[in-house]
Amino acid sequence: MGRIQDNRCRKGMGRIVPLLAAAMLLGSCGRPSDAWKASGDDSAISIMAPLHFPHAPDSAIIGEIERLTGTRLDIEWVPDGIYSDKVNTSLMTNSLKKATFVKYTDYTFVKNAVRSGAFWEIGPYLNRFPNLRRLNPDILEQSSLDGKIYGLYTERLSSRQGVILRQDWLDALGRKAPATIDELYETMRAFAYDDPDGNGLDDTIGVADRNDLIFGVFKTIGSYFGTPNNWAVRGKGLVPEFETSEYMATMNFMRSLYEEKLINQDFAVTSKEVQRNLFIRGQAGMYIGSMLDAQRLADAAVRVNPGARFSIVNRIEGPRGFQIWSIPNFNGLYLFSKKAIKSEEELLKALRFFDRSMEGDVANLMKYGLEGRHYEVEENKVRLPKESQEMRNNEVSVIYTLMIADLSNPNIMKIGEQDELTALAERLSEDNEKFIVRDPTVGLKSDTYDEKGGELYKIVSDATYNYILGHLDEEGFKRETERWKNAGGRDIIKEYTLDYFGGGDAG
Repeated sequence: MGRIQDNRCRKGMGRIVPLLAAAMLLGSCGRPSDAWKASGDDSAISIMAPLHFPHAPDSAIIGEIERLTGTRLDIEWVPDGIYSDKVNTSLMTNSLKKATFVKYTDYTFVKNAVRSGAFWEIGPYLNRFPNLRRLNPDILEQSSLDGKIYGLYTERLSSRQGVILRQDWLDALGRKAPATIDELYETMRAFAYDDPDGNGLDDTIGVADRNDLIFGVFKTIGSYFGTPNNWAVRGKGLVPEFETSEYMATMNFMRSLYEEKLINQDFAVTSKEVQRNLFIRGQAGMYIGSMLDAQRLADAAVRVNPGARFSIVNRIEGPRGFQIWSIPNFNGLYLFSKKAIKSEEELLKALRFFDRSMEGDVANLMKYGLEGRHYEVEENKVRLPKESQEMRNNEVSVIYTLMIADLSNPNIMKIGEQDELTALAERLSEDNEKFIVRDPTVGLKSDTYDEKGGELYKIVSDATYNYILGHLDEEGFKRETERWKNAGGRDIIKEYTLDYFGGGDAG
């Protein structure tokens, strides 16, 4: 029922790919399904959503969602690795779907389009719907822009970040799970050089990483070193994270991993899919990212090596004790295009679909799949049979992206017994709440950041990669951060500081 971008589009499409090249590739990769070409149904609700798995969801489940909601759906599933580029291209070409998912990390770069009237303000309509009216007001405020609500949020805990490890490798080497930064490094080194898989070959690395300074290894390691979450309040001003000693310590740590070959040498251009495969195939002993990925990674790894076993760690002590970065409690937003939705009646139809999707029958279908095929019900609780895990991964898991406000939705059935790693990941994510580090600029306004944030971020991200790869020394890195200031960063600092302190000294 949906569309999926061709696999060839995934190759070489990291953040460093120029937008024009991305647009050209994306233009060549669209592949509308024959069913939708034949239907020509302009009344369908078109949706663009990221695809985090190799395959689009089971068409039978999408069909059942359509039947239950009385809605025709035209879903374009775009591989996660090129999703941000696709959103930017759609904005530039004014070809957005009726409902487009915008990641939290990309929301800032879409704000100008929101302010210019590209999307509907939906706040005034929420009270018309029984489920949308119960959305969490705190999260709606976190995701609002200039006091107005434009999007329906997908919900998440403040931080799911942690370390997933090959427990069988730890056991083979007689090591315990790391609890400090030094132990984390020593574990990576042992995984790379002490033949943890026992095959006598020099064919393993410590950790797998990808071309993402936020959701890859870098930002989580930065938390362990005490790096502020994007910005720090120092005295009477705000300081960007990359001007702190902790950020430099993180870069030096990553540089050591690169120089000592403890990390995949092409990490700066590695996709998420390739990163996951390095871990799944037993080439890397550690994966740093969302702990909730652990069970899926383990299930896939066991199919390659039945003896593979995994563990998770969320507390890595650094110079400031335990710290972990967080984002606001929305992972992203569904925004509603005024170009694609031409009337209030059409908007209400789209909102009605999302409201209906929160009812128990649809919400449980989206989360668990089809009863009897993907899950069972025992004593009013969901049971997820181990033998259908792969089927759930292939047919159901991708649909999770369509769910809004799922964590607090009382209509979703509770799970009776969970897979061990999933249950552990959820407990550790809740434990993270005790020592999260928030971004002090969330909710602050900077016109310069909204206008130039994307291009300015590239200056810093390129400089960070180049430092880690040894192409820049510390002075060279500082020259790049000074270039960031001269290109607009100094104005961002001033605007954030003024807003934070209510018009006080901008330093």
